[in-house]
Amino acid sequence: MEQNTDTPEALRTSAYDYHLPEHLIATTPVYPRDQAKLLIYDRSSDTVTHSTFSDLLEYLPSECDVVINDTRVIKARIYGTKASGGKTELLFNKTLDALHSLVLIKGRVKVGTVLTFEQGLQATVTSLNEDGSRIVTFTKDSQALRFEALVQILDEIGHIPLPPYMQREDKAEDERDYQTLFAREAGAVAAPTASLHFTPELFKRLEQRHHVRKITLHVGAGTFKPVEVDHILDHPMHSEYFHIPDETAQLLESPRKILAIGTTVTRTIEYYVRTQKREGECDLFLNPHNPPQRVDCLLTNFHLPKSTLIMLVSAFVGREKTLALYKEAIANNYRFFSYGDAMLIL
Repeated sequence: MEQNTDTPEALRTSAYDYHLPEHLIATTPVYPRDQAKLLIYDRSSDTVTHSTFSDLLEYLPSECDVVINDTRVIKARIYGTKASGGKTELLFNKTLDALHSLVLIKGRVKVGTVLTFEQGLQATVTSLNEDGSRIVTFTKDSQALRFEALVQILDEIGHIPLPPYMQREDKAEDERDYQTLFAREAGAVAAPTASLHFTPELFKRLEQRHHVRKITLHVGAGTFKPVEVDHILDHPMHSEYFHIPDETAQLLESPRKILAIGTTVTRTIEYYVRTQKREGECDLFLNPHNPPQRVDCLLTNFHLPKSTLIMLVSAFVGREKTLALYKEAIANNYRFFSYGDAMLIL
C-alpha cells in the first residue's frame, strides 16, 4: 500500500486540487441507480478497469466482509422568521446534549435571538461559535424538545439538505434519491453516498454472497467544510456521532478482510482500531500520513478538490495515484460528487 509518508507535497492542501469541468458535477442520480459507472483500481496489479456498478460483485474478493452505514438523512433544513419579521434559514447539524443542538443559521443573529418556524417550532440562540456555527435550544409551545421529538417535526416541515455544490432547491424525488436502502438511524445531514448506488436486487445479491455488517455514523455538515489551511495536518477535523454494534465489533477483531462502503464506514472502523471505542464522537482524519490499519478495500464516490475526503482516498493509494485516477475518470466522463459515479479500491 502506497502511503507517501515521506513526501512533503502530501501535506500541502493545494496539492489535492484538480480541475473538474462543471458539467461533470452530478445534480441528479442516474436511474436505475446501479447503472452508475464504476472505476475499479487494483493496487496489487496497478490496473484500472471501467465497469458499471451493477457488476460490482464480479470484482469483490470472495473472502471479504462488507460494512455499511445505516444512518438516515433527516430533513435538516428549515425556513422561518426572526422576531423582526425577516426571513431566516436554519440547518440542523447535530445534538450536543439532551437540549442543545449545533446548527448553521443564515444571516446575523445574536445570543437570545428567537427564530420561529412552522408548527410552532422555535429555536433560541444560546451561543455563537467562532467557526460560524450556532448553539440553539428547540422548543414547541414553550416545551423543550429532545431530538426524537424534533426529528418528527423536521420530517413534516423540513427539507432534504442537499450539498451546496448542487446549487438547487430540493425536490420531492430527493427524499428517495438522497437516502440509502438501509437507512434506519435518524441523524445525518448528508448521505453516505457510496451506498446510494445499490438497488434492492443488487443489495440482496450482495447479502447472499458476503457477510454484511452495519455501523452508524451520523454524517454532519462538516463533511463539506473545505480545508482552508495550507498544511493539511493543521485542519480542525469535525466530529460525528458513531455507534458500532456487537457483531460488527467482532468482525473488526477478526482477521477477515473488510470492504468499507464509503468514507464514513472507513473512518468509523479506523477510529475504533485506534481507540477501541464503540460509541461516541469520531474525529479521525485519514490522509497519506495517517493511512488505514484495518480496512482492506474501499468503495467510494469522487470527492471535492482539497477536501478531507479526497485526502482519505489518498491514504489508500497515495496522493499522486489518486489524482491520476481522478484525471482518468474525468477523461471518461464520470459524474462526480454525491449523485455521481463510484470507485472501488482493491
